[in-house]
Parts: sequence; structure tokens; C-alpha cells
Amino acid sequence: MDASAFDSTPRFGYLERPTFRPPKAASPLHIQSILLFVPVLLFSVIAHEYAHGYAALKQGDDTALMLGRLTWNPVKHIDPFMTILLPVMLLLLSHGRFVLGGAKPVPVNPRKYRKFKRGDIIVSLAGVATNVAIAIVCVVLIPVFAFGARVAPGLGTSFSILQAMMILGLQLNLVLALFNLIPIPPLDGSHVIKYLMPVSWAVRYAQIGRVGLIVLVILLYTGAFNVLLRPVDFAYGGMIGTVQRFVLPSTIQWLPQ
Repeated sequence: MDASAFDSTPRFGYLERPTFRPPKAASPLHIQSILLFVPVLLFSVIAHEYAHGYAALKQGDDTALMLGRLTWNPVKHIDPFMTILLPVMLLLLSHGRFVLGGAKPVPVNPRKYRKFKRGDIIVSLAGVATNVAIAIVCVVLIPVFAFGARVAPGLGTSFSILQAMMILGLQLNLVLALFNLIPIPPLDGSHVIKYLMPVSWAVRYAQIGRVGLIVLVILLYTGAFNVLLRPVDFAYGGMIGTVQRFVLPSTIQWLPQ
């Protein structure tokens, strides 16, 4: 299972510039935030799923390729419940405070892996590695867009919007990476942890996946999820701090306040 979970208003902390103050956690999503956030979210979760399928192919499993899931077409990755119904329900029930959702998991057949254990771990971590890579690319592109705004002042607004999307992308992909490493089946991290257990324990551990979604919703509702994702704040602060001086003043207005 590859899901995205995030507070309705991403935090932008650990920055010296006053305009980057963390917004109130309970503030709802604004339409402006949604329009910038959704494209970044779709690209990030699709890249995550594509990475699973591509890694599986390299390990000897062509299931995703044969079923047409090794594609960037977003329609192929939409799950009626996880991608549409569940996020909308949680968004309404929580009054915009949090949402949980995900893309349709890419089908894999571990029996086709050339080396079962090695292949399972590589495929499971491929999505996480991809999200980390996207986060790094987002950081790199922030000064690139600042340079673009300097060269073409008339496109300043466009470059500030792109910077805002990169800032959102940075935080979102850090959240996706750490979220999927949480050792709750069927999240990616559980596929690594199970190999550290005796076989009998691993079998029972995997069975938690039947109620894994319920556990994740409880973590979100109680606020425990924010504690688990605390490392994201530190990673985000360190990474955005390296390019903070390149953030255009007009970029701030496009970020959640």
C-alpha cells in the first residue's frame, strides 16, 4: 500500500524569515492551495507507484508491465476508494484538518523475482527512494526558478508559482517517504521489518495489513501521526534553509498561510 497522508495545511517551520511562520494546523485547505497541491501530489504518488513497477521489472517481474500499470497515465493509478472516496470523506469529517489517500498499488509477483528477499526489499523501497529524489530535485529547482525570474522579469509570477509548488513538493515528498517507511502493514516499511522477524512472527505481522488502514486513520485522528513525522520538519528545515535566500518575495503569497 502506498498512501499519502498530510495535514490540510503543510507546516513551513524552522526558517528565519518571518513570512515562513508555520500556519495553524487546524486551518482548512484553500482553493489556491488545492490548485497548487493536487498536481504535485498526483505526480509524486504516480512516480512512487511507477518506481515500484519499474524496480519489480528490473528484479524479473513483468506483471506491472503486462497489465499496463508501468505508465505515467494518472487514470491507470486512480483507485475509486483510496484516491477519491476516502480522501473526500476524511476531509469532510475532519472539517479540512487532515486527509489520507493513496494511488492504486502497482501489482507485483514476488515469485518472479530472481532473488525473493532481495527483490522484495528493493521493490518496496523503490517508491520511498523516488520520493526522496523528487524532494532533492525540488530543492535544486528553487534557485533555478529564481534565476529565471531575474532573466525574464515578466514571468515573475509564473516562476513564483513554480517555486511555491517546489516548496510544497519538497515537504510532500518528505512526508510520503517517511510515511511509507512506517512499519505498519501493508506500508513499504513493513516489507523490510518482516525480514528481521522469525517466520511465525512475520506471518502474524503481515496479517495486521487487514486493519492497517484503520490504524493509520486512528493515528491521523489522534494526532500521533504528527509525532511520527517529526523528522520531516527537521529534514525540511535543513533542506529549505540551503536555498532560502533564493525564494522570491512573491512566492510566499502562494503558500498556505
